[in-house]
This record gives sequence, C-alpha cells and structure tokens, in this order.
Amino acid sequence: MRHLLMTVITVALAAGGALSAAAAPHADIPAFAVTGAIGGPDGFWDLLAVDDSTHTLYLGHSDRVISVDLNNGKLNPEFAKGQRVHAAIPLPGNRVLSTNGASNTATVFDAGTGKQLATIPTGAGPDDAVLDPASGLVLVMDHEGGDITLIDPRTLKSPGKIEVGGDLELAAATGHGKVFVNIENKAKVAVIDTKARKVAAYYDLPGCEGPTGLAYNSRADLVLSACANEKAVALHGSDGSLAAMVKIGKGPDCAMYDAKRNLFFVPCGRDGVLDVIAEKGGMLELVSTVTTAVGARTGALDARTGKIYLPTADFDFKHAQPGKRPALVPGSFRILVVSASS
Repeated sequence: MRHLLMTVITVALAAGGALSAAAAPHADIPAFAVTGAIGGPDGFWDLLAVDDSTHTLYLGHSDRVISVDLNNGKLNPEFAKGQRVHAAIPLPGNRVLSTNGASNTATVFDAGTGKQLATIPTGAGPDDAVLDPASGLVLVMDHEGGDITLIDPRTLKSPGKIEVGGDLELAAATGHGKVFVNIENKAKVAVIDTKARKVAAYYDLPGCEGPTGLAYNSRADLVLSACANEKAVALHGSDGSLAAMVKIGKGPDCAMYDAKRNLFFVPCGRDGVLDVIAEKGGMLELVSTVTTAVGARTGALDARTGKIYLPTADFDFKHAQPGKRPALVPGSFRILVVSASS
C-alpha cells in the first residue's frame, strides 16, 4: 500500500468525490448503513483485522497499533508501538503481529498486555500479513522487496522467504494450503503453495489496473481483486480463469468476504462508498452502494456480528499542495461502523 492515501485523495478535491450509483435493492439482502463511529487518535492508518476469539479489533495506525474491544467499544490508543505500521493481525496463543514499513520488521505482541515478544526482520516494505491455517505460518507481503517473509508464530522466527516478484499487496488464505496475493504493478495474482513454500502459479487479472484489495470466497472458490480502475475482477481459484467483472467505486484498498451472507464488501476511499457485491452461481452483482466517507478505503469484517469497521478522517483539502497528501483535520479520526438492517 505504498500509495497509501495519495491516490485516495487526489480526485476527492472536486466536491468531495463522486458517489457511485446505487444498485437496485434485493429483497434477500439487508440494507447497510453507517450506524456509529469510534473516535481515536490523530494520524494516518492502514490495515485492520478482528480477532474472533476475543472480539477485539486491531488497526495499524502510524507509529502504533491501536485496539478496540468490540464488546464495549472501548479503544486503547496505545496498545503497542511500531514504525509506520501497515497490518496488525491476531495470532493463536493470544498474540498479535504487526508489520513495520519504516524498519522492515514484523513485531509480535502479547494480546492481553501489548508487551513486545519478538521483532523479526522482513524484506523491504512489509505490508499485509496473513495467517495460513494449513501450515501455521504467517506470510508477510514485502511490497518493495517482491518477496514473502515467512514467520513461525510458535518459534517467533522466520524459516525463510518466498520469491514472488513485483509490488505485493493484500492476500487471502484458503485454509487448505493456498494463499492468493495481489501483485499491484503486474495486474496478477500469485498463488502460493504454503507446503512447498513456493509460487505455484500466476493468474492474470484481465482489465484490472493496480489491484490492491483481495478476498476469497471458499463456497464458490472465487478470488476477488479490487482494482484502481473502478473494477473488481473475480477469478476461479482452481485455474485462474475469469469468473466475473463488476464496476466499483474509485480508490479501493481492501476487499472483505462475509461467508454467512455470501457477500463481498469493497471500501472505495475516493468516492467515500462501500460497495456490496453478491455471488450466486459463480456470478457477481453489485447490489448496494453504502455512503461512508472520503478516505474510508480499508476495513475489517466482524464475522460474529456482521458489522464492518472502516477507519477514516477528514482532510484539509483547502490548504493541500499539488502532489502532496492533504493534512488531517485534528480530532477527526474515527472508525466508522457499518451495520445491516434487522
């Protein structure tokens, strides 16, 4: 996510960004809306994840990881320190791993206290991280290095790397020994065989420019990549053949899949919308467009409640210099809560 908020913000200067047209409602799909917000400390942010076992949300936020107890909404702004933190994911054994883009490291913390347990060197520009249930290893996507650093959460050491090539973005594990990774500058998905610890295949993403967000639907074996040119491209996970292409909003940096409702969610930060995509029989359809906020480009799904959490803030566009990221309006950072109607 080297582009971070730059590409999210540039076109938002014009009237706050254009909203995508809402799709026709489906009777069997609930309506979604922003139903609340959780305030937090100033600073830029990146990826977030929910620990289903403790019902806690973790967010990479500038020089720290912040946590939110989703049982009561209480935010801990000083959970753990970091160096330009990108991802923060829960691990087995009541632990949390974060990736640090400024120091080319990953850090493991105690989830209860935030105490640092280990710092592991990675490749250049560690970004997303994903736990592979089949191997028990964490895969850290080294965006600038073009490789994946493997981390064993049991030993808190790295058993090696997997050379991939290109600018690595978000990833998703199937749970059966495969991990799919977007390659942003090549418009491809790398298929990682975690047992063999190598790239098993490269899938082309036709019509896609700058894929970042990625989500996997195990029910239909679909890999969905969110692209910078207002498209979401879905491939069959087994062979990489094209399954579907859907128009989405501008500035996506994440994709989520809700297995209970069989829906994909793509937050689009330039337009300030959350696109809801339904799958049926291997076909995809944009079924809803939820107004969120400009800058809300990443998110996390709470599998237990079905709520979606989207960090964002207000931007000082008036004083922004051409080609530079606008400053954040002090005190405006918040995590939006998107809920479905009952």
